[in-house]
Amino acid sequence: MNKTADAENAIVHFAETGFSTAREALAAKTRFVKDFPVEGVLFEDLTPVLANPKAFALIVDELADWARSIDATLIGGLDARGFLLGSAVAYSTGTGILAIRKKGKLPPPVVSQEYSLEYGTAALELPADSLDLAGQRVALIDDVLATGGTLVAARKLIEHCGGEIAGFGVVLEVDGLGGRQALSDKPVFVVNDQ
Repeated sequence: MNKTADAENAIVHFAETGFSTAREALAAKTRFVKDFPVEGVLFEDLTPVLANPKAFALIVDELADWARSIDATLIGGLDARGFLLGSAVAYSTGTGILAIRKKGKLPPPVVSQEYSLEYGTAALELPADSLDLAGQRVALIDDVLATGGTLVAARKLIEHCGGEIAGFGVVLEVDGLGGRQALSDKPVFVVNDQ
């Protein structure tokens, strides 16, 4: 098969997805895995959603429209799925992407912010030098909002470095864990709510 035929097939596949909104795409493409990562949890895997070009585009477009509406000047993507989404949103909005890394992924010196997990603690980091966030309005992007701990830690890290949080954007929210309440003083955008 030649490249033209491959491109035509890709366009047909893209058009035959059966959804026209991000919410429909999530309903059609999200993979549900019982008892992962622990028993009693129903894990919502976004991998098939992000691998579908139309689903990915619909989600990125909604997040980008939201980021524009809150006048974000920089997108902060949380390690690791937030990098995928945040990079695309930054490209779409014409802003930069700030990769907020897990502890130990950046060379020193770093600025670090610890946060609690159900089973211990973790930390997020940014470079301590050559990064000026003063005057930046950062939209934090991640895949899922659960307890809000990771986004709260990212917020503290950004504010410590001189930036301002414009809002929090996620694809999915796990109900009943209080995440939205932990972030309630800033706009929270959940794609699956739209």
